[in-house]
Amino acid sequence: MTKPSVDCAYLLGQLEALLAIDSPTSFTDTAVRYCSRELKRLGLTPEITRRGAIRAVSQGGRRHGARAIVSHLDTLGAQVKAIKPNGRLELVPIGHWSARFAEGARANVYGSRGILRGTILPLKASGHTFNDEIDSQPSGWAFVELRIDAVTGDAAGTAALGVEIGDIVAIDPMPEFSDSGFINSRHLDDKAGVAVMLATIEAFQRSQASTPVDIHWLFTVAEEVGVGASSVISPEIASLVAVDNGTTAPGQNSSEFGVTLCMADQSGPFDYHLTRKLAQLCADNAIPFQKDVFRYYRSDSASAVEAGHDIRAAVVAFGVDASHGYERIHRDALTSLADLLMAYVTSPVEIARDANDLAGIESFTRQPSAQG
Repeated sequence: MTKPSVDCAYLLGQLEALLAIDSPTSFTDTAVRYCSRELKRLGLTPEITRRGAIRAVSQGGRRHGARAIVSHLDTLGAQVKAIKPNGRLELVPIGHWSARFAEGARANVYGSRGILRGTILPLKASGHTFNDEIDSQPSGWAFVELRIDAVTGDAAGTAALGVEIGDIVAIDPMPEFSDSGFINSRHLDDKAGVAVMLATIEAFQRSQASTPVDIHWLFTVAEEVGVGASSVISPEIASLVAVDNGTTAPGQNSSEFGVTLCMADQSGPFDYHLTRKLAQLCADNAIPFQKDVFRYYRSDSASAVEAGHDIRAAVVAFGVDASHGYERIHRDALTSLADLLMAYVTSPVEIARDANDLAGIESFTRQPSAQG
């Protein structure tokens, strides 16, 4: 059977729709509802955990030894730390990102009486007032504040608007899709990964593809704070592939084109056999790819392994420039990833013993050995 082509227009349309939904960690209900509706429209039956992680299963030839694909719906953001005497808001970040990328951002403040608009500014924002001090002031969350677009000049006035400590602040993505294929936006990590998964599912359903084992399509809601896929892995899953961003910074081997295979992150190396299978699938299907190692990086796969799940884990990535800032990707990486996922979920199972929790040494895997 000819491998079905991924619908690029559908993929980009899903990315655009997802970017329009505010979903910083702990504020993901709307994104969960959107994704669940789309999965149901595509013919799957989504199941939702208490906190909002999604699982939808495509039945294959066998239940045990299932494969899982995961991406995360949550993004970076901020919370109100304090209402300042001048009526502006002190912030703390949701997830790990620099305040220098927050400066100048437009944002939604989700208060008890509705949504308020505002701008995140450095404390010294006017060159006409502070002259060269605007360039010499430190960078950090203690040195920015959120200016609300409402009539208020003191803490009492802001509180009267329904703003409270702990309120969620969602940062505008400001997406731009260029004719050259580049996409600039905040929150491409990991809205782009979710769009890749939905496009893969669309192609999978359209082609009525068959798989040797069940495929679990997973969408998590707390990856940016380290929780990730720690609690959404069911016992029948043998392998997990996370779809996330790679970093195209100096000193890295990632690219904004093709697939980037993450060989290791700060949690350690990913599964030897699974990562090599993914590389071989790229080679066999003429999918351009490169490998990389990330020192300051975590993913859904790392969270699952660290939570104690005995699964093979890997990460496949789209290269992102300026990750956790104002990010840029290219649609080529997204379609390449979807092609790889389709090849992976329909590929034969090489390690049959993975269907069992425990098995004898006779069927155990082998790696190259200098000892013969």
